[in-house]
Amino acid sequence: MWLPWEYGLGLAAALFVVALRTERSAPKLHALANEAAIISVLYSLWQFAGKLSLLGIDDALTRGAQIWRLERALFLPSELALQNWMVPSSFWTQFANLYYAIAHVPAMGVFLVWLFLRHRSSYATWRNALAIVTGVSLLIQLVPVAPPRLTTETGMIDTGLQYGQSVYGVLGRGIAGQLQAMPSIHVAWAAVIGWGVWRASSSGWRWIGPAHFVITFFVVALTGNHYWLDGIVAMVLLVGARWAGEHLAQWTTSRKAVEPAPVPVGVS
Repeated sequence: MWLPWEYGLGLAAALFVVALRTERSAPKLHALANEAAIISVLYSLWQFAGKLSLLGIDDALTRGAQIWRLERALFLPSELALQNWMVPSSFWTQFANLYYAIAHVPAMGVFLVWLFLRHRSSYATWRNALAIVTGVSLLIQLVPVAPPRLTTETGMIDTGLQYGQSVYGVLGRGIAGQLQAMPSIHVAWAAVIGWGVWRASSSGWRWIGPAHFVITFFVVALTGNHYWLDGIVAMVLLVGARWAGEHLAQWTTSRKAVEPAPVPVGVS
């Protein structure tokens, strides 16, 4: 359903070329192309990581079961109870499947474009936070963890398969591509959007960002694609990524401020 990672890298390369060619002639286009290229690289890394696995399916299933038991020991609400409550409603179950499949990447694209065009002063901080939380999450995901829908101990079903709306299929991109439960990049990205929109905007419509985060958090659990802890860990990582992203943006700005201005040709 998504653009393959190879195509994403190809798009990133093309955008970098555009950025290089427009650096002096069209500064605004240069900045936009450069940022779009960076996001395309992040997207490609996310897709490529889905094909990697350091350990086998048995270990992933064991880890999934361990997370399930840990949640019960921590008295977290049961994802199974949520699913059993919602599944009788065909409409809301299919809505959750479609939201999981469709909203993830486009919502981030809209957020970044909106931030770049309307709140440029906040853009670098949130772009950096996005890059950091995605990178750290992908490193953690190299150790595979099976999602609830693949862990038999949970008793949960794959709602996507039930209605023919799965982005994976039975095996999808290969079983290793589905073992990225911990942490949840879906939740991490939605949290970036929710937090970023709320902080950057003073509009009466800024609730849309946090609403997207809340819907995503429930949808990933309802569909059996993530445990609550997957989202909680993602949010903890984002707190650190946001702090680092802000300081990196400040450091970059200060460096640009002290760079000497270019000397015009012919002037000595």
